[in-house]
Amino acid sequence: MTTDWLADTRTSYDTVAASYAERLRGALAGAPYLRAGLAVFAELVHAAGDGPVADVGCGPGHVTAHLHALGLDAFGLDLSPAMIDVARRDHSGLRFEVGSMTELPLADSSVAGLVAFWSLIHVPDEVVPTVLGHFRRVLRPGGPLLLGFHVGDRSTLKTEGYGGHPMKVHVHRRRPEQVAEWVQGAGLTVSAQMLLGLDQSSPGALLFAHHGDA
Repeated sequence: MTTDWLADTRTSYDTVAASYAERLRGALAGAPYLRAGLAVFAELVHAAGDGPVADVGCGPGHVTAHLHALGLDAFGLDLSPAMIDVARRDHSGLRFEVGSMTELPLADSSVAGLVAFWSLIHVPDEVVPTVLGHFRRVLRPGGPLLLGFHVGDRSTLKTEGYGGHPMKVHVHRRRPEQVAEWVQGAGLTVSAQMLLGLDQSSPGALLFAHHGDA
């Protein structure tokens, strides 16, 4: 099952990479609350002593680039090779690598902070604890974690994506309290949550946590 959903996710985002990147170009400019959340995260990384910051599930690299502009040593990882190609093209001065969050190719205690912005939404519930365990493993003591995700209590199958291209990915909407429980179960400390777009059909949330062994 793990192989199937990973393969479907990789193929889907390889297919839509170019149109997805075009859709997200400049998206943060119209998202003041997301920019505020990223600014808080950057401040927490600075306070923890700085160092490499991983943007896991970076897609076309727009969040990685924004973190870099905030003064962080940010690099991106994504399951989709086509997405990484786009990220390298659009942000040539930054580092991007292909990798899966289910087997995070980073050394223990190697990053000063980690962001997963709407990249957990395709991960099945039963796999989320494993992913969060990897996040804790690679974070330095005191290092902050920032998660962004869709809020809700249902999952849907997305069969058509950006630009009308075919996709086959499940989109999981989750309650913040469930995500917080998983994060705490992974040995991380939840410090804050922010709900977004409560007047919209698909609200979101930001969850801030940190490696608790500081």
